[in-house]
Amino acid sequence: MPLIQISQTPGLSDRVKRETIAAVTEAYARATGKSPDSVWVTITEVPRSHWGVGGEPLGQ
Repeated sequence: MPLIQISQTPGLSDRVKRETIAAVTEAYARATGKSPDSVWVTITEVPRSHWGVGGEPLGQ
């Protein structure tokens, strides 16, 4: 069972999340020959203050 985990800042609508999950599942299944039914995808929303780039939090 492949598991694809996406971490990002909050803000995607439920519709966009559904479309993202479908697109990632399709792309992975096509690239690997796996059945789409076996592909798991999670989207985790992480607050901007919990992300850092270049040593600085994004939320500042």
